[in-house]
Amino acid sequence: MARQFSLDITAEPEVANSLVKMMSFFFGLMLLVGVGVGLAGFIIGHEHIFNNTREVPWGLLISTYAFFAITSTGLCLLAAISHIFGGNKLAPLANRMVWISLITILSGFLVIGMEIENPWRMAIYNVISPNVTSNIWWMGTLYGMALGFILLEFWLILTEHYTLALVLGVFGALAEVAANTCLGGVFSTLAARPFWYGAQMPVLFLACAFLSGAAAAIFFTHLAYIIRRRQMEPAVFAGVQAAGKVLLLMIVLVAVGVFWRMASFYVGGVSDGRVAADAFFKGPMSISFWGLEVGVGLAAPVVLLVLTRMKSLFAMSAAALMSLVGMFVARLNMVTGGQFVPQYLGYDDLPTYLDYTPSGWEWIVVLAGIGFTGIAFLQGERFFGKRFTEHDAH
Repeated sequence: MARQFSLDITAEPEVANSLVKMMSFFFGLMLLVGVGVGLAGFIIGHEHIFNNTREVPWGLLISTYAFFAITSTGLCLLAAISHIFGGNKLAPLANRMVWISLITILSGFLVIGMEIENPWRMAIYNVISPNVTSNIWWMGTLYGMALGFILLEFWLILTEHYTLALVLGVFGALAEVAANTCLGGVFSTLAARPFWYGAQMPVLFLACAFLSGAAAAIFFTHLAYIIRRRQMEPAVFAGVQAAGKVLLLMIVLVAVGVFWRMASFYVGGVSDGRVAADAFFKGPMSISFWGLEVGVGLAAPVVLLVLTRMKSLFAMSAAALMSLVGMFVARLNMVTGGQFVPQYLGYDDLPTYLDYTPSGWEWIVVLAGIGFTGIAFLQGERFFGKRFTEHDAH
């Protein structure tokens, strides 16, 4: 029977312990400082605090937005699948995944809002002057729709309108998938950037969404029990193991996709794509690619998950965190790697690779997104925690 929403029903006051308060203060400080720097950029000028140039216009903040958006898509999809096919092992994680999907897409919007010079114009002209032939317009519109669906779905979960919540969850998942592929299409349809151009990117983004979503589900579920200082129930642990299997499968699929995408630059196409790939294999991006994207993000999690056979919660959580770090770096590598090679390479003594290193101010704005995710997660556990433990109602 549906109820009116009340914090007395959904809250867990015992979660507001000293550890949660300290972590909330830390994440809140990150959020405030990051937003402060972002707002200062509107006054001082983005060109003075961000290291983007005319030649490399997209940088860390674009890749961070992509990371949060892709993670939100994965969480929304896994939650919708677990709700639709009730009784599966992922069900105990589903309501929490809806909440984290909501806060990660908001974190992405927060970061991209600091990157765009006039975000208010974007909001206005997106409505009054739509460009239906633009991937960017569809991406923003669909992610906005997805945000609305997920927000309504979570409210319906809080008020125990589970059937309607399921319907909204399905619409949200469909909108997220469409937005995610449009995000990939923003890059894959740019023929002037050979490193991005091609049909693989939207599919690879969807695979990365499942990978990031499974990793986030494992990590945040474990963190939820750490802050409660409580042992995980067998049903929830089985759900984490199921998410671990999804994570392992998607790491393998993403690794195969990355291999063939990189290999394709050496068997045809324009030379600029091969020059960009060289930067990853043996050039200025090799440490980031081999050490962080491949080593930390793909290889190490597989080793951990296989060796422990997913029987260790700490090993699964560590693998999930490494996967998230790897996905974050992968998005930065992808965004910057497509712009490193000058479009007129070979003319006017242009360098083989352009230079872009995120400024300290850009990293601080990124901390705003991380800070928002952290504090929203902690306060969600504090005020809505009882709904995250109810997994038999859907």
